[in-house]
Amino acid sequence: MSYSDCADRTRRHLALDNGAHDYTALVHYATLAASSHNTQPWLFKPEKNRIRILPDFRRRCPAVDPDDHHLYASLGCAAENLLLAAEAAGLKGRCSFDAATAGVQIDFEETTPFRSHLFGAIPDRQCSRVEYDGTQLSGQELQQLEDAGRGDGVSIMLFTGDDHKKQIAQYVAEGNSAQFRDAAWARELKSWIRFSGQEAVASGDGLYGPVMGSPEVPRWLGLLAMRFGFSAKKQNQKDDRHIRSSSAIAVLVSDVDDRSHWIEAGRCYERLALQATSLGLKTAFINQPVEVASLRAEFARFLGVGNRRPDLVVRIGRGPETPRSLRRPVAEVIE
Repeated sequence: MSYSDCADRTRRHLALDNGAHDYTALVHYATLAASSHNTQPWLFKPEKNRIRILPDFRRRCPAVDPDDHHLYASLGCAAENLLLAAEAAGLKGRCSFDAATAGVQIDFEETTPFRSHLFGAIPDRQCSRVEYDGTQLSGQELQQLEDAGRGDGVSIMLFTGDDHKKQIAQYVAEGNSAQFRDAAWARELKSWIRFSGQEAVASGDGLYGPVMGSPEVPRWLGLLAMRFGFSAKKQNQKDDRHIRSSSAIAVLVSDVDDRSHWIEAGRCYERLALQATSLGLKTAFINQPVEVASLRAEFARFLGVGNRRPDLVVRIGRGPETPRSLRRPVAEVIE
């Protein structure tokens, strides 16, 4: 099966039986959520009137995410998709952090089925790591994005001015420089890159090379190219172009630096990205300023958020369709 065939099959699976409340279908929608490096660090445990989303620590990224912040934000992304899909199936979900399992617990009760525009955007949302066209967003679009990205104990900041974008690009460059000096970070990133469609289909996870603008090549050639052509300087130049081409930069900030708020930040990001998708906009992470711990504190001072934690940094704009990273089969993520 080719990469494109596998992607098409994934999209054809998007059907819910509203009468049956098929938890398997709900889990499928949840797996289409964003996750750091597309690691998909989740396990789903369906129970009567409940689904638990458990962290899969075998898929953690200790170099880029030593405190598992991104892992828990990824659980929040999956939870948001699942809640939207459940609502479309006639189930109202109540989401909470379960300290006993260190995961997410979603309890259901019957409700009137409602298919929201955010639910409709789930199959089309993707991280588009390309240049955007730089066109200005309307006041209404910015308000819709802000409303979608706000949550319980999580706020959103939107920046549209060139000066702010230039300053954020400088923080991204500092983050890149720090990460490129870290050999463990480089090894970890390479382990999650799928250089060819064959690799992507075989694993069902990771970052498919063409998604990042790289040509499809055998793994040995991709690693060789990274060895000689992958540098902080080149990445900074690329990120600077990408940031300047964006219509807005969003920063999600948690009031409290703990797992429950990280999950909520993930839910807020997923809503933000789905709202952007429904408006015909693209999104991509530029998380370097929040991934390097020493830089994160400096970035927080730049934002003026005090002791609150900047969680995620996202660029938004209009851009072309790009290839998609794949997802593992539902059977592999259900306990």
